[in-house]
Amino acid sequence: MHIHTQGRIPEQGQLVKIRHRHFIVRDVDAKTTAPKAPPQHKLKLEALDDDNLGDELEVIWEHEINPQIHDALTLPKPDQWDPLGRFEAFLLATRWSLSSVLAGLPLQAPFRGAIQIEDYQLEPVVRSMRMPRVNLLIADDVGLGKTIEAAMVIQEMLARQRIRKIMVICPASLQRQWAEELWTKFALRFEIVDRKYAQLLRREYGHHVNPWSSYPRLITSMDFLKQERPLASFLASLRKDKSGALRDWDMLVIDEAHNVAPSGRKSYIRDSDRTHMVRQILHHFEHRLFLTATPHNGYTESFTALLEMLDPLRFSRGPVLDKAHLKAVMVRHVKDEIEDALGRRRFAKRIVEALPEVELGKEEQALFDKLKTYEQSRSDRMVKKDRLAIRFALTLLRKRLLSCPASFASRGRQPATAAERRLFR
Repeated sequence: MHIHTQGRIPEQGQLVKIRHRHFIVRDVDAKTTAPKAPPQHKLKLEALDDDNLGDELEVIWEHEINPQIHDALTLPKPDQWDPLGRFEAFLLATRWSLSSVLAGLPLQAPFRGAIQIEDYQLEPVVRSMRMPRVNLLIADDVGLGKTIEAAMVIQEMLARQRIRKIMVICPASLQRQWAEELWTKFALRFEIVDRKYAQLLRREYGHHVNPWSSYPRLITSMDFLKQERPLASFLASLRKDKSGALRDWDMLVIDEAHNVAPSGRKSYIRDSDRTHMVRQILHHFEHRLFLTATPHNGYTESFTALLEMLDPLRFSRGPVLDKAHLKAVMVRHVKDEIEDALGRRRFAKRIVEALPEVELGKEEQALFDKLKTYEQSRSDRMVKKDRLAIRFALTLLRKRLLSCPASFASRGRQPATAAERRLFR
């Protein structure tokens, strides 16, 4: 229910309706413009509608047109008593629906998800809760459940009201998987921000809508956000006034984080477009969670640059890595070390055996020799600027011939494309 103000002033925490939109009152400040003049009340409001969720607004209450205060709902007056058994069932259901039931437990996330927890999957959430600011690199092997571990960290911090606004950045092929996992297993709804989502919002709410302000939990791809317009739109959605919360967003989750590390060899490390994108948005997130099964690409300079983005207070970009600091921020489990309660291997041991060399037939060997002759002749006369592309194309030809000579022969009878004619002219 709501009532017209008629001289009433809302209190902090109340729900109000102004300019046909709903807001929560964050602060009320009363000031007078003259000694005998009635006080004017300045309100700081936070929007609750979907198209501007979380936006802040400051108004003078007395100068608004038809402002409304929503009174808190109260329990109805009982006109008859329920049977004792029904009332006890209601009390029991109410107790189990309250988060305070689990407040005394060390962790709440394992009991809130529709998942079967493995013991090693609890380490990331336990270590996260011990950090005043979460900066964690989850580097478990493929198939050990990094998504579940990250989701439990998110769920636990939401339950403890340490975070509210969350963004997951991952490869485009994993966006749908992340959204489904978080919804079906943890009942956490995330919106996928892409070009289609932005166009849908603009059709429904107008061109002024910023998709990065549409919902407090978002998923996007690193290749979409690194583009000029989406990145500029994200930066425009940030608050210019930094009063209040320390950051605009609470948690950043980057899946396949090795893709945002600088590329290069040894001392020559070059920032990619993904690296530039991450560096521009990092400072607007309070907590950071990086996920990757291959954190180290063999070059310490690239790895330390990734760790610097995760925790700039512990790490700096360079050829030296502090292993003690690395141990404090990285969780690493490999399948060979995972054991059950009886000390037995939980995953089968991987055995790699070399296949015996297969001898080619006379016709296949003759065709392969001709291809080698052609490769040599093409390499001798290739232009420097086309060297990398030609070598790549010749490698593909050799792989195609060795995998299926019939396919290679049939492809040879097809008309060449413009790119093939340019490479093999």
